[in-house]
Amino acid sequence: MANNELRIPLQTPTTGSSSFLKACFNGTNAFLGIGLLTVPYALSSGGWLSLILFFLIAIMTFYTGILLKRCMEADPSIRSYLDIAERAFGMKGRIIVMIIMNSELYLVAIGLLILEGDNLHKLFPKFMIKLGELTADGRQSFVLITALIIFPSMLLTDLSILSYVSATGVFSCLIILVSIFCVGLFNGVGFHEKGTLLNVKSLPTGVSLYIVCFAGHPVIPSIYTSMRNTYQFSKVLLFSFVLTTFTYLAMAMVGYLMYGDRVESQITLSLPTSKVCAEVAIYTTLLIPITRYALMVTPVATAIEGGLSENYKNQRTVRLLIRVGLLISTVIVAYVFPYYESLMAIVGSIFVVSASFLLPCLCYLKINSDLRWGWNCEQMGIVGILVFGTLAGVLGTYSSVYDLVT
Repeated sequence: MANNELRIPLQTPTTGSSSFLKACFNGTNAFLGIGLLTVPYALSSGGWLSLILFFLIAIMTFYTGILLKRCMEADPSIRSYLDIAERAFGMKGRIIVMIIMNSELYLVAIGLLILEGDNLHKLFPKFMIKLGELTADGRQSFVLITALIIFPSMLLTDLSILSYVSATGVFSCLIILVSIFCVGLFNGVGFHEKGTLLNVKSLPTGVSLYIVCFAGHPVIPSIYTSMRNTYQFSKVLLFSFVLTTFTYLAMAMVGYLMYGDRVESQITLSLPTSKVCAEVAIYTTLLIPITRYALMVTPVATAIEGGLSENYKNQRTVRLLIRVGLLISTVIVAYVFPYYESLMAIVGSIFVVSASFLLPCLCYLKINSDLRWGWNCEQMGIVGILVFGTLAGVLGTYSSVYDLVT
């Protein structure tokens, strides 16, 4: 009886209206994000040979995206990642996936505040706030200022309005890449660093940061359902992954050739602030947290609202208090935890591994439980992804925590 109840359509299927090009843009925007700033540091952590793992991660995450599409094709009533988890593992699966996704979004929101504070401090290193006996240094001061700038966007509870604020995401990333390349080409930095062939000790950290670059899987079902012609989705996913992969690759190689093992955890922190191209890159970077913070936190706030009683969940005052509370809590963590690269590595090794490697494979196998097991290439590939994701998660988490406490 329980199994039959789970087969009841979760939502009434609706027809999307997005064109092929719009879906390609949305897909690229989902994957091309703040990982762009850390990928040179990831390459310095692993060395040149770690690029083999980078391409392997890109291929595996592309394939797990295809698995999510197959899960949706198996049941047209599925409309979201949570629906996939519920169809595969019931309500417990839905709750677990919701916790994983919202935890990832919450930590990424903290990372955005740290990112803003670090880059503003790079531009204005002597700035600080003094209130009587209390003094906040430059980085901490800018975290507080950023929160004040972001605050008005937290008052917007309509996600469709917020989506317009973040529409510049892909173009911002491309501007940053071109600007940093121009710093190396025209501002005397050059591309002369040889780097390290392989750095085994910090390789797990590098792999975790590579994994962060492909953290858009929770958005894949939404892009699929938004398309007018869903049969083109595989081409959309391929286009998005190819563009994203080679953009990340270009940034990794440019940044590593410019600064070698001296590259900072965020490439913008290595740039000379006296150069116009560097200022363009840094100021464009500053737009990312302001335009994306509210989008990251809104699903978390919505999940909290869903747990409230009917008397409170629809009250605007309560909804605003939840959003303000989330903003304050993320500011406190960003204020006392300045380690951007460690935070992103932990996000990659725990949450992105779960959402982009393990869960797509497990849900696909569960939904298609009538598959006949054998030693065919696809099933061996799925097992390989599960093994790789598990190892990357365990080793990456250990390495990140070890680097943090030592």
